[in-house]
Amino acid sequence: MAIYHCSIKIIGRGGSRNHGHSAVESAAYRSGTKLENEWSGQTADYSRKKGVVYSEIMLPANAPDSFLDRETLWNSVEMSEKRRDAQLARDIEVSLPKELTLSEHKEIMHDFCQQFVDAGMCVDMNIHDKGDGNPHCHIMLTMRGLDENGKWLPKSHQEFELDENGERIRQANGRWKSRKVNTVDWSNPENAERWRASWAETVNRYLEKNGIEERIDHRSNAARGLDEIPSIHMGPAACAMEKKGIRTERGDINRQIRTANRIIKDIRARIGELKLWLSALSEAMKEIMEEAKAPNLTDLLKQYIEIEQRRVQKYSGTFRLKHTASVYEGVKKSIEELNAKGIHTLDDLEAALAEVKDKSFTLNRSVKGKETRMKELQKLMDMGRQYQQNAPIRKQYNSIKREKKKETFAEERRAELSLWSAANRYLHAKHIAPDSLPEKLKEWQKELADLSAAHKEQLEELKECREEVKKLDAVHRQVEKALAPEQEKQQSKKKNMEL
Repeated sequence: MAIYHCSIKIIGRGGSRNHGHSAVESAAYRSGTKLENEWSGQTADYSRKKGVVYSEIMLPANAPDSFLDRETLWNSVEMSEKRRDAQLARDIEVSLPKELTLSEHKEIMHDFCQQFVDAGMCVDMNIHDKGDGNPHCHIMLTMRGLDENGKWLPKSHQEFELDENGERIRQANGRWKSRKVNTVDWSNPENAERWRASWAETVNRYLEKNGIEERIDHRSNAARGLDEIPSIHMGPAACAMEKKGIRTERGDINRQIRTANRIIKDIRARIGELKLWLSALSEAMKEIMEEAKAPNLTDLLKQYIEIEQRRVQKYSGTFRLKHTASVYEGVKKSIEELNAKGIHTLDDLEAALAEVKDKSFTLNRSVKGKETRMKELQKLMDMGRQYQQNAPIRKQYNSIKREKKKETFAEERRAELSLWSAANRYLHAKHIAPDSLPEKLKEWQKELADLSAAHKEQLEELKECREEVKKLDAVHRQVEKALAPEQEKQQSKKKNMEL
């Protein structure tokens, strides 16, 4: 099943050389190659990395041919940036439809990346596929424009502000009033939404081209008018375990979310159909009631049996007997259900429908609240465990006094240090002290288990709601057939009057 994933991030050096990142290192990791960083003097070697199935650099017309060499391109980017906290590249990661082949993945990426090339960016794309059902592509984009000679342009320049007479404006400090003007508009916030939409359009075009009905949508569920909770990202480790038949916390949460969404969708659809039918029937009954007293539901269901008996008169005796028995059994169940709930008229049926609708709405809201919190708890637990797992590496890094040795250690343990930093930032933003993690993890685990149990109970209640709606739907179909002859009579009379 095709899924939508398109994340856009910035690759930058960060606050210092030791803690920051490198465009060359990022390019080496994504392409699975060995590249030397001339700016830092370090070598990034990811030539043993597996899963890189295709790499390509796409260049705008005014870029020098030497940029087709990955090391040359990204070293040129590194050397053009002087600041230690410089933004070096834009990184886009997209999920590729696993239903399509590598050849089709290449075509999709070419089509999608051409917009960046046309805008003047250099594109370094790398398709990853380990055969675990998660093919994806990393796209690195340059952030400076190139002039007609293939030289990097400044990211921005200062422009003097002018008064109504076209004269420069002097400020109180004696300086001329000016503003910063970006050379290119690639960092405008609206571009992110445009690129995300473009990715969905590109993938859907290829899915349609290959006869696949599945479609992806870049919009959030809220923007699409859906109140469904999206499933959580599984990650390669959890996916591999689930593939082997090993249940995971993430997999269990997703299964519960998918079940709830499916039940709620079914209830909503059936209630919608019933409401439309009752609304139309209400108008039709006004005309019928002018000539005869409106029958109750039991009478209509008995009338439905007679209509069905007449309908199958032309068939064999065995078929008529079986069909009549089946219809009778269905009507008997409907009447018993209606009597048990005190439903005798169409108004009673409409009131029962409103009651089950309110009940399902309340359950829906409660279930979604639990699912949202379950996702939050899973994220907290993931980050807490990530922090604890990599804290010893961070502690070891902090204990190193010699600068050169510290740099070497940071290079060797880059992944662990990055994971620790990400977890540290997340926990800090949530105001969670690292010392409290052991106790917090126990609390979160217990809360998640309690929520999961309560969620399962409410799923059962939702299933009961669905069964109630199914029974009302069965009554609706039987009553509709019972009223059909009378409605046809009224329509015929109306036509004759018009003539």
